[in-house]
Amino acid sequence: MSLNIRIRLSVMMFIQFFVWGTWYVAMGPYLGELQFSDRAIGMIYSTTGLAAIISPFFVGMVADRFFAAEKIMAVLHILGGILLYLTSQITSPNLFFLLLLLHTLCYMPTLALVNAVSFTQITDQGRQFPAIRVLGTIGWIAAGLAISYLVPPLLGVAKPELTAVPFKVGAVVSLLMGLYCLTLPHTPPKSAGKKVTVRDVLGLDALRLLKEPSFTIFLISSFLICIPLSFYFAFAGKFLANSGMSEVPGKMTLGQMSEIFFMLVMPLFFIRLGVKKMLLTGMVFWLLRYLLFAFGNMDHLAFMLYLGILFHGICYDFFFVTGQIYVDKKAHENIRASAQGLIAFVTLGLGMAVGTQLSGVVADYFSHLDDSGLSVTNWRAVWIVPALMAGLVAVLFSLLFRDPDQPGRSRPAGAGKPAAPAVAAIAEES
Repeated sequence: MSLNIRIRLSVMMFIQFFVWGTWYVAMGPYLGELQFSDRAIGMIYSTTGLAAIISPFFVGMVADRFFAAEKIMAVLHILGGILLYLTSQITSPNLFFLLLLLHTLCYMPTLALVNAVSFTQITDQGRQFPAIRVLGTIGWIAAGLAISYLVPPLLGVAKPELTAVPFKVGAVVSLLMGLYCLTLPHTPPKSAGKKVTVRDVLGLDALRLLKEPSFTIFLISSFLICIPLSFYFAFAGKFLANSGMSEVPGKMTLGQMSEIFFMLVMPLFFIRLGVKKMLLTGMVFWLLRYLLFAFGNMDHLAFMLYLGILFHGICYDFFFVTGQIYVDKKAHENIRASAQGLIAFVTLGLGMAVGTQLSGVVADYFSHLDDSGLSVTNWRAVWIVPALMAGLVAVLFSLLFRDPDQPGRSRPAGAGKPAAPAVAAIAEES
């Protein structure tokens, strides 16, 4: 792969995740400023999960069969930018949900398409893709820092996370991304002329893996753990803003910075811990993160809130990326793509959609109106709920899951490929 192609793909990844990073974290504080109920906030955050459920149908049944990836990405990003700008003009919860859902229905398919464009051009996935994909994480970090530290002096907005400015910035960048996509290398539809079924799109061929009890436990646990995990994505921003933290979008990028570090050291942990302990570590750190949020504050225990943010690297990498690697090891080559599609559908789709909506119900339950008529949330009670849920799933997973490939056990003949190269299979940002 030439240096020119590498740079163009890296820029693509950077802008792709910059778009998402502009509004996703800032949305919680902004919706709180609009006095949306916590139930409404949870519903609105579920749009990404709902779109993740639907997008595989679009990519598999339409994009992969009829259109070049770079052209359909251009259309989706331009349309998505328009929808994101329209969202910034809305102050009604129901209409806000509808427009943001339409935006995410445009955006989520492009997560798979940027990978398709990359894999078509690179010659060594294990060595070249991680270096390109990490620019996506850097793009997310840059977006948060820009909203918190560049927008205020440039636009004269003191607290942009409490305004619609992040959505407008994201809309402009999305339009620019649409135009940039037209300059990307040509990536023809990989399934042109082939019959593609719903079974192929949802990865149902991978269901044969459920014959192995441990894989079934893994799949069920992955779905269940994503329910408490979603509380963080839906309400961490609003919680930190309510706690008195300033520049929330910028400071929450500390989580992505730690993610990069733990991604680099993951192969070393695999050698010592194995899949089960890696997954279990990720689950336990979600429990610890929520306890830090429950008992920390910005007065004398601010370090607990910052530590909870920094735990994101372990929480995300040790669970989501390890899960992808485990699936890659267990699935035969001819169903490996289907298996990855299945786990993404169960976690990023179903699990996140259910979890974000439940988080809204829980936060709403522990909220009340103060004497001035403003909504006040008992955040300690809110964070205790997902902490208990994560702890319960971790205990059940520890008792029921068996990993025949964990360190100290002999590796069965014909088992899947080693884990370390599969780190390149990172799919989406958190």
